[in-house]
Amino acid sequence: MSRLLLILWRIWFYTLAALPVVLLFFPLALLLLLPNGYRYVFWVARNIWAPFVLLGTGFWVKRVNAFPKDRKNYMLIANHSSYIDIMLMLRMQKTPFVFVGKKELVKIPIFGYLYKRAAIMVDRSSSSSRFGVYERAEKVIQKGYSVCIFPEKEYLDETLLLNPFKKGAFKLAATHKLPILPLVFLDCKRKFPWYTTHGYPGSLRVKALQIIPVEGVLSKSTEALQMELHQQIKTTLEKDPQGKAMEAIEVWKKKTA
Repeated sequence: MSRLLLILWRIWFYTLAALPVVLLFFPLALLLLLPNGYRYVFWVARNIWAPFVLLGTGFWVKRVNAFPKDRKNYMLIANHSSYIDIMLMLRMQKTPFVFVGKKELVKIPIFGYLYKRAAIMVDRSSSSSRFGVYERAEKVIQKGYSVCIFPEKEYLDETLLLNPFKKGAFKLAATHKLPILPLVFLDCKRKFPWYTTHGYPGSLRVKALQIIPVEGVLSKSTEALQMELHQQIKTTLEKDPQGKAMEAIEVWKKKTA
């Protein structure tokens, strides 16, 4: 795409992402006041908002292997290289899960109000906020929800295939005895990166890696789990037959040279 078309395409994406939030704001806000209202908000996000944005932007989702069909609580993790990752993750799981996300998103008008009540927020600069995540996660898990964390640090660097992981997701999984379901988003870094210098519509492939059962989570240290899953996801990206994430790095280097 030309530079102008890329910018217009991105503007279209933001428009599509905002429109359902604005139109459905009041019913969603009322649902979040109910004790189990999040379950219905999640259904709307997964079945209306996410496909509306994905298809409207020119993307369709493709699972490249079998995904678990049980209704267990999981710690969901994935590589994070695009704004589209949120919608993609929603399409991966029918059973409700709650995102753990940065507090700064609360500042977004309208969306921030819903986000504050639907997600587990964390202020990364505050140790008390990070510690408070464990208590809030316990309440979410007791309601039967899974938890989703994108564990990468400083993920905006387009020159890195996979940034180092933070410990939070793995400590939470051990504390609350959650099996870990790692997912790999194979195409997002190439087709809808953080910056508007490149990208194009098409299929978005997702691969599920082997689940780490509770026994495996508890038998390993946080650091060992952190390193093991980082290596698994990185190797999957490197060995992807289509090599889209690797290609994204080369395209970025040429754009910035």
